[in-house]
Amino acid sequence: MADPSYPEDLLYHPEHDWARIEGEEATFGITWFAQDSLGEVVFFDPPKVGTQVAKDAPYTEIESVKAVSDVISPLSGEIVAVNDALGDSPDAINEDPYGEGWLVKVKLSDPGEQDALLDSAGYEATLD
Repeated sequence: MADPSYPEDLLYHPEHDWARIEGEEATFGITWFAQDSLGEVVFFDPPKVGTQVAKDAPYTEIESVKAVSDVISPLSGEIVAVNDALGDSPDAINEDPYGEGWLVKVKLSDPGEQDALLDSAGYEATLD
């Protein structure tokens, strides 16, 4: 498994979720810390395309060998894509949480919300 990392091009929610913002869309996933805490991920229940998500509210669940955990939305918007590949290989969340393990893509409804998220250094400081 990879070493802990928190890429500098992402923004982080204190509940261990990340957002990669590209224009009016963002890709969401869980952080290295979150997947490491969960242990082996065995199931991802993807939300439906078209679902509205709200910042700071749960939008799906991830099941690991240890527990079922809510995934918190770092920003508000409408889901425009889900990572269907995780249905067959949810372990990608553990192996590559910032790449192949992404969860959803969201069309942002309030881009100003990103100002409340943390940069990588700010997020890492919350882990101490």
